[in-house]
Amino acid sequence: MTVQFEDFAALTEDSPTARTEWAALVDAWGEPHRRYHDLAHLAAVLGVAGELAGHAADPTAVALAAWYHDVVYDPTATDNEEVSAQRALAGLRGLVPDERLAEVARLVRLTAGHDPGDDDADGAVLCDADLAVLAAPPQAYAGYASAVREEYGHLDDATFTAGRIAVLESLLDLPRLYRTPTAQPWEPAARANLAAELQLLRARVDSA
Repeated sequence: MTVQFEDFAALTEDSPTARTEWAALVDAWGEPHRRYHDLAHLAAVLGVAGELAGHAADPTAVALAAWYHDVVYDPTATDNEEVSAQRALAGLRGLVPDERLAEVARLVRLTAGHDPGDDDADGAVLCDADLAVLAAPPQAYAGYASAVREEYGHLDDATFTAGRIAVLESLLDLPRLYRTPTAQPWEPAARANLAAELQLLRARVDSA
C-alpha cells in the first residue's frame, strides 16, 4: 500500500488546501532520519486501520489520526505525540468539522501510551493498528527492532538498551496489547516477540 492524495482527500475534501496539506504530510513522513517511522509505517498503519474500521465509532477520525500520529518524529524529543496532535489541529482546521478535529487530536495523543479505555472504540482501532508490527513474523519483527535502533543512532548502546528495555516492559505490562476482536488473536505472537527481544537485551546488559 502506498499513500495517495485520493486516500487523504476521501477523508477531508478534494481541494488545493487538502492537496497542499497532503504534500506536507508526505514530506514529513519522508524525512531522511526516519528508519521505521516512515512512509512505509504510515501505509501499514493506514492499511490495518482500514481492516479494523468496522470496530470504530468514527473510522474517518481514526484514519486521519493514523496520517498524523507520527507526523512529527524527533528521536531526541519526548513530546512527539503532543506536537503531532498540535500539527493535526493546525493542518486539518477547515478541512474537517471541529468535533472530528478534536477526536483526531485526542487519538494522536493516545498513541503515547497505547492504553485506550474499554469504551474507546476509536482508540482501540488506532492503537491496534499502530502496534500490529509487534505481532509480525520473527524475522520481520527483528527488522522493525533494528530500524528503531537506527533511529536512535545518537545514543550509545548502553543508553539505548536501558531505554528500550523500559519500553518493552511497559508494553508487556499492558493488560492487553490488542483491544479489537479482530486483533486480539495477534496477542500471543506479539508477546512472544517482545519477550524474546527483552531477553536478548537483558543478556547484553548482564554480559557488559
